[in-house]
Order: sequence, then C-alpha cells, then structure tokens
Amino acid sequence: MSFNFLKRILILSACLAPLVACGQKTLKPWTKGGLDTGKYRNVFQEMGYAPKEIDAKLESIYQEVFHGPDKVYFEVGDDMGYMSDVKNFDARTEGMSYGMMITVQLDKKDEFDRLFRWAKKYMQYQDGPMKGYFAWSLSPDGTIRGAGPASDGELYFITSLIFASNRWGNDGEINYLAEAQNILNSSWEKDGSEGIMPFINKENHLIVFTPDGRGISYTDPSYHLPAFYEVWARWADDGRADFYRECAKASREYLHKSINPETGLNPDTNNFDGSFIEMPAFFGRTMKPAFRFDSWRVPMNIALDYSWACADREWQTNYANTIQDFFYSKGIDEFADQYNVDGTEVDFAMPAGMGEFRGTGTRHSVGLVSTLAAATLAADHEIAREFAQRLWDSENKPYEDGYFDAYYDGILRLFAFMHLSGHYRVIEPGK
Repeated sequence: MSFNFLKRILILSACLAPLVACGQKTLKPWTKGGLDTGKYRNVFQEMGYAPKEIDAKLESIYQEVFHGPDKVYFEVGDDMGYMSDVKNFDARTEGMSYGMMITVQLDKKDEFDRLFRWAKKYMQYQDGPMKGYFAWSLSPDGTIRGAGPASDGELYFITSLIFASNRWGNDGEINYLAEAQNILNSSWEKDGSEGIMPFINKENHLIVFTPDGRGISYTDPSYHLPAFYEVWARWADDGRADFYRECAKASREYLHKSINPETGLNPDTNNFDGSFIEMPAFFGRTMKPAFRFDSWRVPMNIALDYSWACADREWQTNYANTIQDFFYSKGIDEFADQYNVDGTEVDFAMPAGMGEFRGTGTRHSVGLVSTLAAATLAADHEIAREFAQRLWDSENKPYEDGYFDAYYDGILRLFAFMHLSGHYRVIEPGK
C-alpha cells in the first residue's frame, strides 16, 4: 500500500468522522410536561447508556455530595444534619433547602428529616417580625451569621415540604404540609409595618431578592421557578391556588424580559421589569451587571419548568438553543464561568470562597457545565448532545489553580444529573 493511498484513506476518514457524529439522532424535547403526563425524560438513556449504568452513576454522585470524603452534608446527633458551603464555613438556606429537595426526590427520608429539623431549630424564626422565615446563613454550630432571609430558600423549603407530604404523608413526627403552610401563611401575613414583607410581591406576583430592606425592590433571575408555583397551586391546600398560578405566569413573562435574546445571558440581579440594577460595591468596587454564580442556575431552572410544566415551549426551546450556542462559541471545553450579559468578557471576576479556599479569576466551572447540560431538556439542536455528554464525563475535582468547590459545583452537578436521568420529578400524592 503506497503512502499516498494511505494518506487519502486517512483524509477521507477524517472527513467522514463529523458526518458519523452528525448522524447520531438529535435529542428532541418532549411536547408535554410531567405535571400533565407523570413522565420524565431519561436523556442519558436516549444517548445509549444502560439504565443500570445511569442509576449507578447517579448514586455515585449523590454519595460524593452527601457521604464521601469531600461531602457537604454533616449529621448532628441522632436526628439532625446540615449542608455546608465548606469553603465559606457556613450553612445556608440555599444549601439546606437544596438538600431537602434532593433527598425527597431520591426518597431518602432520614436525611430529609435531619435537614429540616436542623433548619427549623436553628434557622427558622418562631416569633417576631420574621416569624416563619429562615436566617440565610449560620455557622455550623447554629450561630446566626446572616439574619435576614434569602427568598430562594423559602421557595425550595416550601416545595420540598409539599413533596415530602405527597411522598411520605403527614402522620409521622413531622407534618410536612403544615410546615409548608406555616411558611406560606407567615409570609402572607407580613405587611411591612415591622420592616418585613412577603417574599413574593403581591402586586406584581414576583419573588423578591429578600423580604426586607432594599431587597424588596428587586429580584434575582435564578430565584424564578414557575413550575414550583404550579405545584403550590395543586397541593399547598391554602386557598391561594389562583394567586400561585398568576405567580407562575408572571415569572415566565419576567424571564423573557430579563434574558439577553442574543446571548441567553442574564445578570445575577435586576429590577422587576428586567432592567439592570445599580448594585452596591462588592470587594471594594462596583461591578457591572453580569452573568455570574447565581446566574448559572437559570438554564437548569428553565429546563425544570420545561420538564414539569411545558407551558412556554417555543420561548424556552429558543432560550436553551441560544445559551448553549453562546457557550459553544466560546469552546465547549474552555468557556469561562462569568461574562457580561452582552457576551463580552468581564473586567473583574467575582472571587469565590474565603481564606485558603478563595478562588479568583474565572474558570471552566463544573457547576456551569452541569446547568448548561440540563438545558438539553428544552433544546432541539444537535449540540445539545455534546453538553449532556460533558455532564456525563464530568468530575468534581480541584481546578488547575487549586480551587475546589464541593458544595455549589457538587450540588449543581447532582441536580443536573437528576434532571437528565429522569429523577427530578413532580412528586404527586402517593407516588
């Protein structure tokens, strides 16, 4: 065989390889949501992975986050436990409520109950102006560090408690539905007379950044989970179903205004009408509105709304395609984790963590890799498969600069894997 003939064979093979890859079946989003069908996609199975292999990988990722050497879940005594953002030395309502959502989804009742007992004992105000709300940041010993509530915590607490009620009933030690209703009722009763407001603005039906101080005047795109309100409308059983349906509608409309149509990017916080907000200085400087750590959650949240409710199909599919296209254009294995909303590079990268755990600059973060993969549930273009594959192949380990985030990266990776394996569902009564 001559060298020239062999060379032609190699060139032909190289030309055919992309065609073979493109010949793979494009992953297509479903046209109805789980609230209507009770069914959820297993994208990894669509990609050819065996169910046993998928379930084993999911359990492995869960064990990493909850019980492995780099775990962020810690048990206290005989009946409590907390989730810790270990690099910031605290337990947050974000992580506690995420942990409750994960454990109710995966039917891990002991861990769920431990987390809620800790949150109720140390985080939740039982009286006073903030009755029913949760202090957003505590030291692992239960000492309050951040006294005010962060509204996304309440959002997840309520939804996970309703799911626990539907899955395990309310006849045991914890009346899950009553606890969810207590948070809702406590919020509804607040009128600002003591400086505290409902965590959902009653006029525009949008969740506020915080229900106190300046936080009542703006919102956070990553706090918007319209399908959660659909769940409340069905099973909160508090007489406010119509209000919650209006919240779902308003939240979807808000997201249309909040997201750049060319890049799919949004700022971490903004006004209720989607316009940019002037934020106070962080780290000694005022930063431009940008897609940063909170923003990573938006692709996954929109994917959740698509998977559960499928009420905004056309826009959500266009969004998923747009944001995946943007990050693909930056290199699917190289894109950074912070950008200006117009897609340009940030002039200052928000650091993460504290002390020896502090990370500076941008990196190719596994948390963002994960949430972009979750957007595959709504995307209908060929490259969606590549994003899902990156999640399958991902590992949560130290970056080249030594920075490591077992908490945020780890939890987002677990959430996204639950989504793409069909294990992040609306839990209906008795199921």
